[in-house]
This record gives sequence, structure tokens and C-alpha cells, in this order.
Amino acid sequence: ERARRKSMVLEIADQYIQNTFLAEVNLKLEFAIYLYEKDILTLEQASKLAEKSYLDFQKELGDRSISIHYDEEELEKDLETLKFLDQA
Repeated sequence: ERARRKSMVLEIADQYIQNTFLAEVNLKLEFAIYLYEKDILTLEQASKLAEKSYLDFQKELGDRSISIHYDEEELEKDLETLKFLDQA
């Protein structure tokens, strides 16, 4: 049986976001970056949460001088992608 996907709804009172000028998409980006910096999410997971492409999320991190966390699993995925592209 497949694992059931879970989601969470976070409700933030207007008084906390009223003067921040942050739209929902910006809050998602900020939250994704925070979770990525804390090593809670991978680069791929964080980019999806932020609703940005993998490369756009990397650029956002670079613009903020946040280093990329690159582990063995991500290296393996990238190597598989390169093999696939080489065969195409």
C-alpha cells in the first residue's frame, strides 16, 4: 500500500502579515529557504515548496549568499540525469 501523502495548513493572523507586504508565494519561499538552511528539506523539496524551478531556487539561494547543500543522493540523481541526457 502506498504511503498516504499528508499536507498541513498554516494559518497566520492578518495582524502578523498586514504590514509585511509579503504575498503567499513570498511566504512559501521564505519558509522553504528557512527549512533548507536548517537541513530539514533537500534542495529539490525546498524548490517545490517555494513553487520555483530547481534552478530558480538555486539562484535565489545564491542571491542571498546561502551555500548549496549537496549530498551523495543528489549527486547520484544528477549523474543519472546526465546519463539519460547523453543517450538522448
